[in-house]
Amino acid sequence: MSFSYRDGVLCAEGIALPQIAGQFGTPCYVYSRAALYAAFEAYRAAIKGRDALICYAVKANPNLAILNLFARLGAGFDIVSGGELARVLAAGGEAGKVVFSGVGKSHEEMRTALKAGIGCFNVESASELESLAGIAGSMGLVAPIALRVNPDVDAKTHPYISTGLKSNKFGIAYEQALPLYRRALDLPQLAIKGIACHIGSQLLDPAPAAEAAGKILGLADELAAAGIILAQLDLGGGMGIRYRDEEAPTAAGYLAALLDLLKGRSEKLILAPGRSLVGNAGLLLTRVEVLKHGEEKDFAIVDAAMNDLMRPALYDAWHDILPVRQTGEGNDERSYEVVGPVCESGDFLGHGRSLALREGDLLAVMSAGAYGMAMSSNYNTRPRAAEVLVDGVKLHQVRRRETVAELYALESVVP
Repeated sequence: MSFSYRDGVLCAEGIALPQIAGQFGTPCYVYSRAALYAAFEAYRAAIKGRDALICYAVKANPNLAILNLFARLGAGFDIVSGGELARVLAAGGEAGKVVFSGVGKSHEEMRTALKAGIGCFNVESASELESLAGIAGSMGLVAPIALRVNPDVDAKTHPYISTGLKSNKFGIAYEQALPLYRRALDLPQLAIKGIACHIGSQLLDPAPAAEAAGKILGLADELAAAGIILAQLDLGGGMGIRYRDEEAPTAAGYLAALLDLLKGRSEKLILAPGRSLVGNAGLLLTRVEVLKHGEEKDFAIVDAAMNDLMRPALYDAWHDILPVRQTGEGNDERSYEVVGPVCESGDFLGHGRSLALREGDLLAVMSAGAYGMAMSSNYNTRPRAAEVLVDGVKLHQVRRRETVAELYALESVVP
């Protein structure tokens, strides 16, 4: 296992976490290269034998070291901003393997992506289609496109990360897709490459994804009958991971029904996993600053906070919180609210965690590789954490901790 106890001390691959804390301080994000590699290889094995491309969803964790690792494994990338495109290119990713999703692409982002020569724009509205055609024409280029179609399928996940219902802001309504494809066919500045669909994140049941894929394949057949032949099917990502006691699917198990639907079809398959590649490949290392025993609750105040890991405050999400050093039986175990020093009542990492603690102890907040550092902020003028990649017994700092001075370096006072 990438994270496991050895002689009572939690380790990342071959490195004990206290060593990392001593060298890089806390809070600190710690990633396992072996876990990242294994997660990617599980997808590659599941799609072996068919024309397919795994496009890592950059928003899950955009660190350059992680992007570079996936690029060297042959990955493409699913991006949602011009900034993410710049990261992919800086990390050695191929522009031709980039898919640009997102509901609000700016004109400047479209120009930048066209100039870079990205593989495909996943168009999410009629307005975007017209804008992209106009911009491509002004540059003397042809924009490769797919329409992101909303299949109106309930992903059965948290409402904040559900994207495939009629009430969501994402994609083009299923009923509007055929006329919009016909419009795209009339625009010489656009080249229709395929169709795209993504229904949500942290999906534990493969059935909704297969249902959505079935609808998309039906639409692809309608388009073919109308003379619009698609070269690729982008069926998104969203496979969930185990955070607490969920029965998370394997890549092969999750994709089995979807791949059955694709038997006999010639279109290239595009997948866009994010969380399932990086989520359980990372943890947040933090130190207990204060133990505060109140009348109703006991608090473990740690040096990580909601600005470092937003998911608990945002989604009431669960992350296992483990002591870095295991304690023997009979120690004073209490139920703690694990909270940060940020000045908000919603600043917590875990409620009611049974732990035996002393001030100065290290804790590991698990399953923090996805939407952890990616969603962090500088609230309360707190420098963002360092990031470290472990490779066997080697340590690589892949992002240094910010300094307070850097947080206000772009500001100025008015005379």
